[in-house]
Amino acid sequence: MMRILPPTYLCCALVGMGVLHFVYPFRHVVPFPESLTGVVPILLGIILNLMADRALKVYETTVKPFEVSTSLVTEGVYRLSRHPMYLGFILILIGMALCLGSVTPWGIVTVFGLLLDRQFITHEERMLEKAFGATWREYAVKVRRWI
Repeated sequence: MMRILPPTYLCCALVGMGVLHFVYPFRHVVPFPESLTGVVPILLGIILNLMADRALKVYETTVKPFEVSTSLVTEGVYRLSRHPMYLGFILILIGMALCLGSVTPWGIVTVFGLLLDRQFITHEERMLEKAFGATWREYAVKVRRWI
């Protein structure tokens, strides 16, 4: 069975934000040029994803949420967030919402965060606890899910 991976959801969310903004741009709240501040969270989100991906590669474990991890990565960006890639995705969406400047894209940011939590994070954390037991539980107490 082919499962849809989080980057596909991210791309759909970005397209959805654009469509909502241009079709139904409810109330412009961030005017130009202030809207360009959205570039900062976009870049931070990209950097966070690259750093998290690199850490997983160094530890030779999977980046795919439905595959069993062979290592529990707790260093680097994983000291700040248990799910830095998902946090990076949210930062990218926040940045895009700022760049667009209207209210409607923010609904996508909220729905996307809930989708990640329900569709991926809950499942991944169960798998990690099963694979790493007490080590995972200690890590989960020390490091927040998001930030």
